[in-house]
Parts: sequence; C-alpha cells; structure tokens
Amino acid sequence: MMNSRKYLPPMGLLVAFEACARLQKFTSAAHELSLTQSAVSRQIRALEDIVGVALFVRERQAVRLTPAGEIYAAEIRQSLRDIGNSTLRIKASPGTGTLTLAILPTMGTRWLAPLLPSFVQRNPGVTLNLVTRLEPFNMEAHDVHAAFHYGAPEWPRAELDFLFEETIFPACSKKLKAQYRFESAQDVLRAPLLHLASRPHAWAQWFESQGVQGANVGGISIDQFATATQAACAGLGVALLPEFLFRAEVERGELVSALDVRSRSQGNYYLACAASKAWYPPLKAFREWIKEQTAADTPGWSP
Repeated sequence: MMNSRKYLPPMGLLVAFEACARLQKFTSAAHELSLTQSAVSRQIRALEDIVGVALFVRERQAVRLTPAGEIYAAEIRQSLRDIGNSTLRIKASPGTGTLTLAILPTMGTRWLAPLLPSFVQRNPGVTLNLVTRLEPFNMEAHDVHAAFHYGAPEWPRAELDFLFEETIFPACSKKLKAQYRFESAQDVLRAPLLHLASRPHAWAQWFESQGVQGANVGGISIDQFATATQAACAGLGVALLPEFLFRAEVERGELVSALDVRSRSQGNYYLACAASKAWYPPLKAFREWIKEQTAADTPGWSP
C-alpha cells in the first residue's frame, strides 16, 4: 500500500476526470462541480501529467476520451462508487458495520431466517443484507462477505466453514404413493421423477445407492426446491428432498416418503467466506454464531 500511494492522484483530480468522462464536456463538468471551466481544464491537464498519457481528445465544442481514457474512466468510476458505498455503509451502521450474505433460496427462508433474530440480538450494531445466489460467484466483485454453499468444498478465493451434511428422502403425495404402491427403489422408476436443475445427478446417485444400476432417470426438471415441493404435493411426481427443509409438509401430511429410506446426499453445506474479508468483525461474529447454531441443532445426516 505504501508503494502504491505515490501513484495515487489527488481525489479532486479524479472527481473532475470522472465528471468530464461522463458528461463529455468540460463546461458541463464545471457546472456540476461548481468550478470554472478553466479550473476543470487545469485539473485534467494535471491528471494527464501524473498518468503520463492523454486522457481526452480536445475538439471544438466537446471532448472525447482516448482509448486509454476509456479504460481509466471505467476503473476510476468503479473506485469512486466503492468509496461512496463504503461511506454509506458506515453512516448507516456507525457501530459495527454491514454484513452482506448470499443465501440459497429455500435454505435461507426455511432454515436460516428463523435463526437470524438471535444473531441480530447478539450483534445489534450489525446491519444484515441478504441476497439470493444459487451458484458460486465472485464475492469481492459483488461486495458480498459470505455465501451459503451446497456441494463440494470448492469456492475460489474463499475460506469454507463446514456446516452440516444433508439427509434426503424420496417425497410424494399420499395419492401418488397409493397409485404406485412403492415397495422398492425399482418401483420408484415407474413413477414420474422431479429433478432439481441445480442437482442434475441426484436421482442417478440415489438409485445407485439403493442398488439400482444404470437407471433411466428421465423426468421433469424444476429450478427450485419450493416449486419441486409443490409439484410433489400436487401429485406430479416424486422429488428427492432434504429432510430438514420439508419436515412441515410431512407433519401436515402433504408429503409422504415414497419408501421408508433416508440417505446421505453427495454434497454438504458450507459457509463460504470471502478470504479478503476474513478480518471483518461482523463476518467473524457471524462465523462464530453460525457454528454454534449448527452444533446445537445439526439438521444433517440421521440414518
């Protein structure tokens, strides 16, 4: 950081440059910044002297960015936006800061949301932001501190905390079970299968674990657990569902197990934490808290 500071232009020059790049006129930028046109022009000249390249092509009535200026403008605009967002966050939460979490839709609403009040109560100065993500993504680019992840312990530029394993069961409506009279995994193949798009191999793995080799597992692909569950409740087919997320439907009799079989999923649940933000106090507090929650009431594998 100390070495890079000698390349850091004064903030006033960068703000003037961003305004000129966006408005394509020194006069308009001067009006926005409450400066004279000559003052803005001097600031741009000073910045060009610092970076050592021309940033604008001067024309009669306007200016336009050079190719180098286009690249520099995009980077400076993002940097100024990041500074503004950081300022907004600290103004909104002057005590301890904001924590942004990416959640899996069904896990977030059914399992995590009921637990979060205890975290907020323990950490009253932390402002929580929740966003929904299904697949791994660049947390730094999206300004996210941590994400809940199902699958293998793999996430670029992240530290992963193991949370728990998962128990799944073949779920369907009472009417469908009575119609097909399931007695073995082979019988389940006769029924329509509901596939979760994010777990395309789940049924094949389940049949293999039940001793059915090379099963033809065609069926209906659905993008989220909530929709797959409603389809199973309506009798559209059999869905492989995580037991800890859908106990309520079973208790209400809306779903039953096609077979009295519980099995372990191929993947596990993790909290993926942005490695560059591991030092951040709200994130450290959340990591400690979530580990306590899973230790106290692990919703995972129970054969």
